[in-house]
Amino acid sequence: MATRDPFSDRHALDDNPFADPTISSALQSSTSLDEEAPTPTQATAPAGGFEAQAAERMAGIRQREEDLERRERELQARAEHIQKHGRNNWPPFYPLIYHDIPAEIPQEHRSIVLLIYRLWLLLVLVLILNFVSCILLLVQGASDGGKDMGASIGYLVFIPIASFLGWYRPVYNGYMKEHSLFYLMFLFFCGWHLLYSIYCAIGIPSTGSAGLINTISMLSQGKLVAGILGVVTTVGWIIQGLGLAWAYWQVYNHYNRQGHTVAQAKGELTSHGFKAYFSRGSQV
Repeated sequence: MATRDPFSDRHALDDNPFADPTISSALQSSTSLDEEAPTPTQATAPAGGFEAQAAERMAGIRQREEDLERRERELQARAEHIQKHGRNNWPPFYPLIYHDIPAEIPQEHRSIVLLIYRLWLLLVLVLILNFVSCILLLVQGASDGGKDMGASIGYLVFIPIASFLGWYRPVYNGYMKEHSLFYLMFLFFCGWHLLYSIYCAIGIPSTGSAGLINTISMLSQGKLVAGILGVVTTVGWIIQGLGLAWAYWQVYNHYNRQGHTVAQAKGELTSHGFKAYFSRGSQV
């Protein structure tokens, strides 16, 4: 049986296999689909996306520059303050001492020290109100208005300084350094201040307080302006007195729990004197 030579037709190898109309049509369709299909960048990138990203980056850079400039100004102001006043930062208008509850008071005692500090600020506010009330007592014809106003001026000048040095600063130092001497100072002077608060809340005429008695007298005479401000002042005396009485009790309990004694206070006074009162930190 004779076999056919597959290579006998030499012209078959010369034919283009893609010349078939069916194959050419399929190839053209595939090419057109590839041209129409969007690239990944075209499919995902929104219109104007590059401009928006660039603007966002520029805004971030400007914000960082502003933050750096602000921090630089703060550091410069702090450096100037330290150069002029040292580390002293209180009172803000003319720094004489260093006062920083978060930095110097242990975390577990910050709330009570902060409360006592706010009560001291309330005391200053009440003294100002009391002074204004006594002026109104004088203006609206109180028989002892002149004496009340004169005494209220003395209170306004003397009491804030005496209370700060007598009982606020000692309790601040006490919780910072845990010295018995400071707690005893607070308990002694704050006890007298509580009596003074009761005295002012009563408001005896000619004593420099627009308290309860002076307020009732003004209201009974129809002097409403002096009477209303007297009510506000009386309420202020009561609030700061009650708040300080509660704080006094808390400090007294802490004093006992920590085992502080009068003997320890005497020893601290002998060894340190009042150096620890004016020094910072717990080492003294």
